[in-house]
Order: sequence, then structure tokens, then C-alpha cells
Amino acid sequence: MSPHVPLLGWTHLRADPGRVGLETVLKELEKLRCIEDVGLPEDLFTRLSLKRLRTYRLRAAAEPPRELRQHPEPTRYTLLAAFCWQRRQEIIDGLVELLIEIIHRITTRAERKVIKELVQDLRTVQGKTTLLYRLAEAAIDHPEGIVREVLFPVVSEDKLGERVREYRASGPAYRRQIHTVVRGSYRHHYRRMVPLLLEALEFRSNNAQHRPVIEAIDWLRQHQDDRQRFVSIDTGAPIESLVRGVWRELILEKDLQGNERVNRINYEIYVLQQLREKLRCKEIWVVGSDRYRNPDDDLPLDFEEKRASYYQALEQPEDAQRFIASVQQRMQEELELLNKTLPKNPHVRLRDQGKKRIVLSPLSAQPEPRHLAELKAELMRRWPMTRLLDVLKETDLRVGFTELFKSLASREHLDRSTLQRRLLLCLFGLGTNTGLKRVAAGDQDADYKDLLYVRRRFLTRAALREAIARVANAIFAVRRPDLWGEGTSTCASDSKKFGAWDQNLMTEWHIRYGGRGVMVYWHVERKSVCIYSQLKRCSSSEVAAMIEGVLRHCTDMEVQRNYVDSHGQKAKSPSPFATCSDSIYCRG
Repeated sequence: MSPHVPLLGWTHLRADPGRVGLETVLKELEKLRCIEDVGLPEDLFTRLSLKRLRTYRLRAAAEPPRELRQHPEPTRYTLLAAFCWQRRQEIIDGLVELLIEIIHRITTRAERKVIKELVQDLRTVQGKTTLLYRLAEAAIDHPEGIVREVLFPVVSEDKLGERVREYRASGPAYRRQIHTVVRGSYRHHYRRMVPLLLEALEFRSNNAQHRPVIEAIDWLRQHQDDRQRFVSIDTGAPIESLVRGVWRELILEKDLQGNERVNRINYEIYVLQQLREKLRCKEIWVVGSDRYRNPDDDLPLDFEEKRASYYQALEQPEDAQRFIASVQQRMQEELELLNKTLPKNPHVRLRDQGKKRIVLSPLSAQPEPRHLAELKAELMRRWPMTRLLDVLKETDLRVGFTELFKSLASREHLDRSTLQRRLLLCLFGLGTNTGLKRVAAGDQDADYKDLLYVRRRFLTRAALREAIARVANAIFAVRRPDLWGEGTSTCASDSKKFGAWDQNLMTEWHIRYGGRGVMVYWHVERKSVCIYSQLKRCSSSEVAAMIEGVLRHCTDMEVQRNYVDSHGQKAKSPSPFATCSDSIYCRG
């Protein structure tokens, strides 16, 4: 641990990680050390429900130190223990995220740098088969001829140069160039952070097939102070059971005597890339983490005894081969159906060149309903200049969603009318991004400190989701079937990018839309009511976000079918969801 990092206080322990960098890694490691020095047992809160434990943790985080000191010792120590116990899991999750992001950046930045250098020098060569035939024919007819006299008259030197550059930009030479940049950036910058993270985290795996990766991580820990460029193949580093493909040529090199030796930097890069892939799919898990915990902990406690009943409830076979065969058969049927109907579809056009060979015709705009203009005019006549805060207040008067926001403390001193007013102001300020200070500036009964107190003590994620569900259910109940139709069981889900600062750990560069930001994923039912929303990273899977929204929306709506785009359609498991055309529908 770096000695120049000062001991962090209570405010710093509650703060989230910043942007990826050496300073952020050192601060997070210092947070973890401070909490581990408390010495809480691993099984301290195993018998306490997760909901109650989260309530204690949120209450401790919402109170400043001076208020925590005023509690009796049993209350104070319980709150602090709950905070430290869960905060340790969150910090470990953040460290794993930092490790994954660092490994990802090593490769992506190298690819962008190499592509930028090659893009100006690259032109796709057309008719490569014809060029090869003409070269082969000239070489056979004149086997003893000179290249300049025999081959260049058939295929020009410029044309051959273009083909060489194209091959370098897509073949092994391109991959080697990327690896050279990866090696340089890792050796001069990222290698200062990775050993610290590997030393702080404990990796395990339940699959013996991935044990070589764990053994390689242990080997890196043991030899982290070794500065030799090459190490002997007999030092114990897993090679035969781990390294595959073209990486063997980069890792194993021969010395002047012809003996094989391990290129240390290349070996470290390969092990880190393997670790990142296994962490993302939970083949390797981290001790003490919550998001990357042991996948066996996600199973029901009686899974082994009731395995057959659980598989029956999911409508899936216990035999893995039967499951794979059913997936392959269904994919084959869908591909055959696509092959039969695609050429006859008038809205689809097939191209001979380019990356996007299938072109879809854009949908034509629907005609605007005749009564829509009259309805807008009547609304403007009845309620001109209606503020959004008035709409929020009227909704609460009809639905009473502010009743769901309870204090994290043991009791409440504010009367309900005052608390209701301040809750509405907080929700309005946060929901519209106006901010609590600007909202408080226009209100005479509550200042900024009052609103900040309400936000810390009453606004929680669980309560906000319950409030959203109550408003959605009220909309479903008030709809007249003769105007809106019968209740719908279909929704659509998609994400939208929002710009965010680099200091947010979830901020990423979006490849498609450009710029740094985060994604908000919405589930919207057929009549435009949002039943679930969630925050996600730009590169995270939309399949997981789609399934989470269908399972946890907590409204009265029964989702039987969920429409997604191509990003949300890449589901690999057909149960309890199955993919059909551009929709994913729930079976149970």
C-alpha cells in the first residue's frame, strides 16, 4: 500500500469510485484496508434479512458523524457494523470493476491507435481472385523470369501494394501491431495498478477447467517484484494447460541456445485478458464481493433436494445435451424460415457489397388522428401554462405515492403535510435535474438543508420503485376500456444514452453514438406507460436489462410479450423467454 495516501474519513468512505486511474485505485484500496482493520466477522449478519441490513446501512450513510455519536452504543455500533459490512462488499465490487475496465482499456485504446494509423493507408482491393489467377498464370508461363518484367505488367506494383496493406490491416500483422501497442501501454502505465488489485482481491472458481487461470494469478502475485524480462519455463507458470492458439508464439520464445522461455509481459497480458472474460461470466468469482460473488449462492438453499421440481417449473430438461439440442433445433428452424421468407419480403433488400448486406426499408409515418389537434387545443384552453410540479402534486393527491417514503431512522418528527411538501420538492428537483438548491430558492417554507435532510433520510431506491409502481397501477385502473381497450400484456424496451462526467465509474465511451455517458433502459407498455427503468453501462448487455425489467417491474401488468431491438434479441437461453422474430415473449 502506498504510504503517501492519507487515512480516509467517514465522508470518503461513503464516496463512490472516480475515473479509472492510479489515484482511484489507491483510494479504493485504502478504503478497503480501513474497513478490514475493523475486523468484522464474515458471518456477522448472515441471519439478518438483507432488507433490514440495507436499511441499517442506508441510515448510517445518511447521518453525519455528529449524529452517529449521539446514539446509544448498541445502536451506534450496529449501524456502523452494518455500514462497514455492506460497504466492504461494494468496495470490492468497485475494485473488480476497475480491474475489468483497466484490462479492457489496454486493448481498446491500442486498437483505436492502430486503426487510426492504418485507416488513411487502407483501400479495399476489389477482384482479389482475378488478381491471384493472373499472377499464378504469369508465374507458370515464365518460371525463370524477373518479377518486374513478368508480374508487374500483369498486376501493377501499386495494386500489389494495396493488397499488402489490406492484409496487414486485417491479418496476423495487424494483430501483432496491436499487441505491440498493448504491450507498451501496459508496461509503462497500467502495470503499476494491476498488481495492487490482484494482491487485494481473492479469486476462486467452482470449475476445475478454469483452475489454470487461478494458478496463473497466484504465480503473478508471487513474482510481482521480479523485473526479469524473460523467465524460465520451469518456474511453475501454467503454460500447457492455459495458453492456446497464436498466443503461444508471443509468450514462448527461444534464447540463443534454442531453449524455450516465457516472455513475462506477454504472459501477464494474456492472463489478465482471460481473467476479465471469466469474471464477466462468473466462471471466476471474488471472495467478499456481492456482484461477483459465488454463483452457487444465487441458487435456492434447497436446490439440490428439489432440483427436478425447479427444472420442471422452468420447463427445461436436466440433461445439458438435450437442452443444447433443443436450442440448436429451434435456431435451425428459425434460420430455415428466414431463408424462405427473406427473398420474398418487399421491405427487405439484399446487397452484394458492404458490411450491411441486409437493408430494411424504413417504416412509413402513420397519419395523425383527426381529433388529436382538437384535443390539444382543448387541453390548452382548460389548463394553460400548467407546471410540471402541479401535475406531480395532483398525482400525489389522487394516488398518495409519498406515503411510501419512510424514514431510515427509528422515528419521524415532521408532520405529514410538511414532509409531503418537501418530498414533492425533492422529487421534482431531482427528477427534472433542476437541483435542490434552485428548488429551495423558490420556496419560502423549506431551505436547502431541509430538502437535503429529506433526500438523505427518505429517498431510497426501493421506495422510489414502489412509488413508480403505484402510479403505474393507478393509470391502469383509471383507464376506460371503451377508450383505451382491454388491459395490455405487451411492452417494449430500449435504452437511451445520457452524457455523464468521467468521474462516474459507470461512464463509458459509446461506440455507436459517440461521447461518454451512461444508458437508461426503459420498459414501456403499449399505451406509453413506463413500468420499469434502470441505469446501465454503455457496453453492458441489454438482454440482462430486458429480463430484469420483465421480472421485477412490480406493477399489476402481466407481461406476456416484450418487444426489443437487435441488441436485446441476443438471448442465448430460451427459458423462461424465447426469441421469435424481433420479439421476446414470456412463457410463464
